[in-house]
Amino acid sequence: MSGMSYGLEEKVVVVTGGSRGIGLDLARNFLAEGAKVVICGRKEDNLKVASEKLNGGERLLTVASHIAREGDVENLFDTAVRQFGGLDILVNNVGMNLLTTSVTDTDLPVWNKIIEGNLTGTFLCARKAARIMREKKRGKIVSISSIAGTRAAPAMGIYGIAKAGVEMLTKVLSSELAACNIQVNAVAPGMVRTDFSKPFWSTPAICEQIVKSIPAGRIAETADLVPIVLLLVSHHADYITGQTITVDGGASAI
Repeated sequence: MSGMSYGLEEKVVVVTGGSRGIGLDLARNFLAEGAKVVICGRKEDNLKVASEKLNGGERLLTVASHIAREGDVENLFDTAVRQFGGLDILVNNVGMNLLTTSVTDTDLPVWNKIIEGNLTGTFLCARKAARIMREKKRGKIVSISSIAGTRAAPAMGIYGIAKAGVEMLTKVLSSELAACNIQVNAVAPGMVRTDFSKPFWSTPAICEQIVKSIPAGRIAETADLVPIVLLLVSHHADYITGQTITVDGGASAI
């Protein structure tokens, strides 16, 4: 990180999907900034490995949660407040996709699973976080979206629809919560080198085609997103709300 101070010391942060990829890197940087961090994921084994990697000691808490289940979300945030005394920041990072040939040929259970994992879970977490934050009249919510939310892409149709919903949810919440001094924003990356996108970038021919479509000439690393999220959850962004910041190496500009 640069010499900028984000002022995150002792802030309580919840990062959903924090056991790997973007979420894990965000958790690592929040800890480095002096924050108290709660990460969640569906699998205990993944959370255990993540905890060992992060080595956050008493400033790190892991909670097994399925964010599309209301009871799990309630438990996640209630645990964070009970253990760390409050909630300052939520990063909605969970994202999932099932590669489908087309929306037309998709079965309803597939549709439901993708919408629940990306949009319903983001809604449940943001709603719970907002209810906690508005009591103290301050807070930051950032959701990880995708350029798939504004650009139709093969095998990403329902995922893109869900992410478009996340971006509208961001606008609606920002309007509802601005008077409570709660800022709500989103970050929309292009392809990022994580396990989530591995089916694409691990195949040389597909990766080559993707890179050709990016003016910057490479796919993103998680480190390309971290400073943007840190800025949006810091006091430097107190007057920024309802925005989706695109981080895609120029891909959506052409």
